[in-house]
Amino acid sequence: MPLLNQYNSLCAVGFLARFSYALARTPVLPLFALYLGAGPEAIGLVVGISTVTGIFFKLPAGALSDLIGRKKTLLAGLVVFAVIPFTYLLVGNYQILILIRFLHGFATAIYGPVAMAVVMDAAGDRKGEMLSWFSSVTIIGNLVGAPVGGFILYRLATGAPSLLDFQVVYLASGVAGFLSLLLALTILRGKETVERSKGLRESLGRFAAGIKEVLSDRRVVATSSMEGLQNLTVGALEAFLPIYAVTVAGLNEFQAGLLWGVQVLVTILSKPLMGRTSDRYGRRPLINAGMVLCALSFGAIPLLHNFYLLLITATCFGLGEALVTSSSAALVADICQQRHFGAAMGAFGTIFDVGHAAGPIVAGVLLARMDYLPAFWIMGALLLASIPVFLMSVTHEGGATP
Repeated sequence: MPLLNQYNSLCAVGFLARFSYALARTPVLPLFALYLGAGPEAIGLVVGISTVTGIFFKLPAGALSDLIGRKKTLLAGLVVFAVIPFTYLLVGNYQILILIRFLHGFATAIYGPVAMAVVMDAAGDRKGEMLSWFSSVTIIGNLVGAPVGGFILYRLATGAPSLLDFQVVYLASGVAGFLSLLLALTILRGKETVERSKGLRESLGRFAAGIKEVLSDRRVVATSSMEGLQNLTVGALEAFLPIYAVTVAGLNEFQAGLLWGVQVLVTILSKPLMGRTSDRYGRRPLINAGMVLCALSFGAIPLLHNFYLLLITATCFGLGEALVTSSSAALVADICQQRHFGAAMGAFGTIFDVGHAAGPIVAGVLLARMDYLPAFWIMGALLLASIPVFLMSVTHEGGATP
């Protein structure tokens, strides 16, 4: 089956895989760690350790797919999605939970950059549009998985959740992961053409050369850093927007949830259109506009206390996020040679994860020393300061010439 014809099925695989991962993560994971006796620092480590896996292993995984083929590497990631959730059934203390979370991080570390490389192999001159649709579908998997996991706990628990209640959720996560693997096995049939090496030394040489070529291209690093910086503010909002809404703005928990939800929803709905626009008119203008919109809306949050004004601000931030994320990965693909798509997406994913993991930490350090207004303005200023650096580093517009 040609790769382009596999696209819809690959989106379904991505949805099931991300749904499985979200079931295992939010809000079940921190509650499970608390049940096991973990303190605040340990809970933070439990939640964040899987992102650390991605920081170290996304780039090698992407480069490996350039060497041995997308199908084998993609299936390896999906095996982790299918198998690791069942190991949560063996957890008896939070130290073991930390180890399992680190191992579970290999699922997204392997699958994420390779799946994007598969889409780019098939997309031709529609990279922005198709990557955006694929990303939106996987984000929906995350959105659906989180409330479903919480709902299962809510329905099972008569009081505080028991060990068996948590185990049922992780069993459901394993089933969803196993279904994603089965679906992938049905669509990724047939041999894949891969440039063969004559021996181990040549294979290692090609592996290292792919990584070196990608990392030595300042355009790739600069473009990836734009999404990494944008994700710095996403991570900060994920951690502190609900706290600000409840403790400073005086909103209730449901309203705080709506603020985060509308931001994610706007991003999902906008990305395909923004991706198609970047295919037609170029990537750089959309990335720059998105960074400005994210910086201004992020910086405006501490000035507002009214729910509806905050809702509008969250909507603007979600649109800005869509502008950046729909164009940055596609621009990296435009810059790179096709044989290094995997390494490029690995580098992109690594920088993406660094930004997302650093956001809550940087925001927490700043908020421990100052109020929301200067803290958010400092982080927003980083986004604005990155624009001239990006313009000087990357002259490739990407997409089609209008």
